[in-house]
Amino acid sequence: MASVFERPVSRRRLLQLAGGAAAAGTLAACGGNSSGSGGGQLKVIGAGSQEAGLRKALEQYKAKNADFDFNLSFSPADQLQTSLRAQLAAGNAPDLHAVYPGNGSAMSMVQLSKAKLLTDLSDQAWTQKIPTGFKGAYQQGGKTYIFSPGTSVLGAIYNKKAFSKAGVEPPTTWSELLTVCEALKKKGIVPLALGAQTPWVTQLINYALVPGTVYAKQPDFDDKMAAGSTSFASSGWADAMTKYLELQKRGFFNDNPNGTTYEQATSMVGTGKAAMAVQVSAVLQAYRAAAPSPDDLGMFPFPATDTVADNWIPGGIVVGLAVSAKSKKAEQARKFIEFCGQPETVSAWAEAVACVPLYSEGEAKVDPVLKPFLPYLADNKAVPFMDQRWPNAEVQPTHFAVVQELLGGRTTVDGALKKMDEAYRKSA
Repeated sequence: MASVFERPVSRRRLLQLAGGAAAAGTLAACGGNSSGSGGGQLKVIGAGSQEAGLRKALEQYKAKNADFDFNLSFSPADQLQTSLRAQLAAGNAPDLHAVYPGNGSAMSMVQLSKAKLLTDLSDQAWTQKIPTGFKGAYQQGGKTYIFSPGTSVLGAIYNKKAFSKAGVEPPTTWSELLTVCEALKKKGIVPLALGAQTPWVTQLINYALVPGTVYAKQPDFDDKMAAGSTSFASSGWADAMTKYLELQKRGFFNDNPNGTTYEQATSMVGTGKAAMAVQVSAVLQAYRAAAPSPDDLGMFPFPATDTVADNWIPGGIVVGLAVSAKSKKAEQARKFIEFCGQPETVSAWAEAVACVPLYSEGEAKVDPVLKPFLPYLADNKAVPFMDQRWPNAEVQPTHFAVVQELLGGRTTVDGALKKMDEAYRKSA
């Protein structure tokens, strides 16, 4: 997602299961002493999807360190990708800032570390506990440059009351999904809220479908893409995009998705005007805030095929935090990151943003709505958010744009995938 699931993710991206899947954010600032001059404060800019966990970690650290103070703000994904990226290059970036895991966007760990804009965190103890399968999200050239509390999943956030009104249950196959959407539509409920005006949201339905249409059949797809022996156009990506358009052609989206924002879609699901939205679990709290009761909402894996065993999920490391290489307070910032890497902080942050912790000592606390996804993780039927293996920062924005063009009737699936293939083949 950003990756996505930024993503991706407030963000709010995936990816960024990498990640993000991207996420939208709200601009807000606060600190232990925001009225002061800021001379002794760490300046921190996060993605909106990080807010619940990042704010809690900062406040807990300040409570244990009387000389610590911070100035915290949050920025939408597009601003992170542009203005924050420019600040990093110019040397006037915040001390601590959001970074997307892996590769695939201008604010991804790989892109920034290659540009020597991030501080090496490899000597911190928590880095030794990064699972082997996720090292690519945290590390470049054998060095760790980003902290993230764990894995976000991507699926359908749904309104239980809307489902009950239509007499339907969460589907487990693609055909069941279409039947559920038809039943909801007949009850006057928008089956799927889609806020495609917010660019990072455009990627999420494809990200939900591609694990089943591509990776369940071809687990080494990313390696083959890198070797030039396959393409988006000749793969199950075409099936996923065709299904994306089928949802639109059947009238299962809200009117004018390209004119609807992430925030509007969130409100639609929270209030029950819409039944569900394909999203990353990291933004679950925002949906709960839009609902009369947090218990009104649940989440389920979004099916891509009519064979249950072929339905995999996207799961990616959530948007993380890094220390600017040019920060004059790098040591202070590194100490905070070290605190974030302690098991109790990892667990608390992960629980706050509804993700599965990076690691835990003892049984990890997991948001109950994530339980339907855990068997997929246990059975190795989860793949990172797609952008985390993309070789450059060109593919993701191309993906955003071609989905908006598809929804607007300005291109075809073949045309969209051709553009993505062209972007992929550009040098990193």
